[in-house]
Amino acid sequence: MRFVLASASPARLGVLRAAGIEPSVVVSGVDEDAVTASLTDPSPAELVSTLALAKAEAVLAEVAGTHSDAVIVGCDSMLSIGGELLGKPHEPEIARKRWAQMAGGSGELLTGHAVLRIENGQRTRQAVDSHTTTVRFADPTPAEIEAYIATGEPLGVAGAFTLDGRGGWFVEGIDGDPSSVIGISLPLTRRLLAQVGVSVVDLWSLT
Repeated sequence: MRFVLASASPARLGVLRAAGIEPSVVVSGVDEDAVTASLTDPSPAELVSTLALAKAEAVLAEVAGTHSDAVIVGCDSMLSIGGELLGKPHEPEIARKRWAQMAGGSGELLTGHAVLRIENGQRTRQAVDSHTTTVRFADPTPAEIEAYIATGEPLGVAGAFTLDGRGGWFVEGIDGDPSSVIGISLPLTRRLLAQVGVSVVDLWSLT
């Protein structure tokens, strides 16, 4: 059986490797804006879950064509501040505005997860859910924020921060699952794998 991660995120890959799984990485290339536009007033949890499923489904044909027995895991994360969902800022000015909102406060980091089961080259089962973790932010000085933005790290991650990188200096604490904040919840992924008939301990032998 192959464990396939439908994500280019090095943070998600690092979490899985540290937890005993060496996944195959197949990047989905999903148009997230198009998927979001196709939904009518989705809840935050519905949005990240739908995006996670879209990413997993985008690589399904490729994976099923090369692996007759596999699980595909797709994930998507967003930060909710005051009811507003924030994805990747991409631009320094947007990251700067995000930190003006976040500094000294808290937000809800939502990560959607989708697991697809492939048996005999066919999709047989799926499980989808999301996890929400409260993140409490420090109040960095303007100089610290500028230095952080200059590293480029916050530009390509949901909410313009990381927990496991330089952004960790500016996180006071979390209430929930730390692995979910990094990008993939290990407890939730274990439960979703069980729902499609796979024990996570059986995947450890693939490393």
